[in-house]
Amino acid sequence: MTTTSSISLFGDREKGESVRTQNMTAAVAIANIVKSSLGPVGLDKMLVDEVGDVTVTNDGATILKMLEVEHPAAKVLCELAQLQDEEVGDGTTSVVIVAAELLRAADELIKQKIHPTTIINGYKLACKESVKFINEQLAIKASDLGKTCLLSVARTSMSSKIIGADRDFFANMVVQAAEMVKFNNSKGDVKCPIKSINVLKAHGKSSRESIMVKGYALNCTVGSQLMPKSIKNAKIACIDFSLQKAKMKLGVQVVVTDPEKLDAIRQREADITKEKIQLILNAGANVVLTTGGIDDMCLKYFVDAGAMAVRRCKKEDLKRIARATGGALVSSLSNLEGEESFEPAFLGQAESVCQERICDDELILIRGTKTKPSASIILRGANDIYVDEMDRSVHDSLCAVKRVIESKSVVPGGGCVEAALSIYLENFATSLGSREQLAVAEFAQALLVIPKTLVVNAAKDSTELVAKLRAFHNASQTIEAKRHFKWIGLDLENGKCRDNKEAGVLEPEMSKVKSLKFATEAAITILRIDDMIKIYQPSKEDPNSYQNAVKQGRL
Repeated sequence: MTTTSSISLFGDREKGESVRTQNMTAAVAIANIVKSSLGPVGLDKMLVDEVGDVTVTNDGATILKMLEVEHPAAKVLCELAQLQDEEVGDGTTSVVIVAAELLRAADELIKQKIHPTTIINGYKLACKESVKFINEQLAIKASDLGKTCLLSVARTSMSSKIIGADRDFFANMVVQAAEMVKFNNSKGDVKCPIKSINVLKAHGKSSRESIMVKGYALNCTVGSQLMPKSIKNAKIACIDFSLQKAKMKLGVQVVVTDPEKLDAIRQREADITKEKIQLILNAGANVVLTTGGIDDMCLKYFVDAGAMAVRRCKKEDLKRIARATGGALVSSLSNLEGEESFEPAFLGQAESVCQERICDDELILIRGTKTKPSASIILRGANDIYVDEMDRSVHDSLCAVKRVIESKSVVPGGGCVEAALSIYLENFATSLGSREQLAVAEFAQALLVIPKTLVVNAAKDSTELVAKLRAFHNASQTIEAKRHFKWIGLDLENGKCRDNKEAGVLEPEMSKVKSLKFATEAAITILRIDDMIKIYQPSKEDPNSYQNAVKQGRL
């Protein structure tokens, strides 16, 4: 005789279909939040945090980062947007919408008694075929389109943002900055480190008065007016500690028996910092940038040496300057022998460092950096909210241009890729003789959510326009004479279909490929879940609490 004992769980357990439906509902709810912000006529969201700070944006990653999401499946989609933002920089809204639509389609199939594993296999197959089709049929080499390619990519990225009205002006600025910092690495590959482009924000004046400056701009000024404002052939020391009079640490006491020795202690405290400054100056430094402070007494030593000292710089800025000038960010002067030293090898080199008035502020400009070129963009706008959104828009555009410079291929935008993939995958699904056929067909239908959402946000008839778009792509894939129809996408301003390759609506190929892969992987991750257990923490009640005392009649 056998006995079975059930294990008791301190929590709730949900299994099977109800869990999948819950997860799908949570994912669709998250997608619905960002859906209306997709496309060139998408709307903005206003987010207010617990302190009352306001953020106005239509950047999917920013919206989802600021939301306090509790549902575990919904968190996967928020992380998905962050991943797309880090990997590609653009396309964060569309990746979330596609992932949610794939989950909704999968939920419908599960209700028709199709096993999740079959759906997962079908989605993987569809994703693989989609990427292959994009690479072979829709990708255009950037070199074939000439110099206008990068400008078109920058304009397309900005068209959905707050600076969409001035996209020609900002696209020129972004492409110039990206071209300025690109270089060939040791393997011969073209690299475009957008971290070498410093974006500064200053509110006031109009957005069209934003400027791009050659060189790395620091939003700081020299420590003293007696210092030189410009230095040629600069040797730059980047240090990550304060150059202030040394003080005893907390808890350290000095017992003095002879009052005359007090002066000697004070003098030694001053000399410790003086010796550090002399070590830096003796190494040949004529520009010193520090993250900490420099007190007035120590500034005197720099003035006497004719060097420029800048205090309270951001650590992130100093890391970039050190990388660009070939120097190092020094966090301590101590060497392995326990002695203090500063090697000349720690110094970065630049053609000139000068303080200039740009817009309304004084800025430090570092030009002609030795190792890597650098550029800066100074954004102007009516208020902080507007300038912050401009910064996010310029960052997305820089990321898109970087991807095109490095991968050298683009695809047409405006729902063109999704419509072409939808037709191709529907035909591909009919060629499959296995259960995955239904999953591939649903994947094809799910991709149409992008053109549909674009049209709805533009206040046009989505059923009619998407049907026309699909008809063009069906003709391009079946009739040889109409192959050129594969570049047809949506023109949302006029509510019709047009050749988006000719119109210059282009996106990085990598953005589309990665967003498809990420959306599929996220949908599969959530689809695999069929059991959810919420563990409760055992409550630790105080027997002497006010509530218990009332219950027991002690009060």
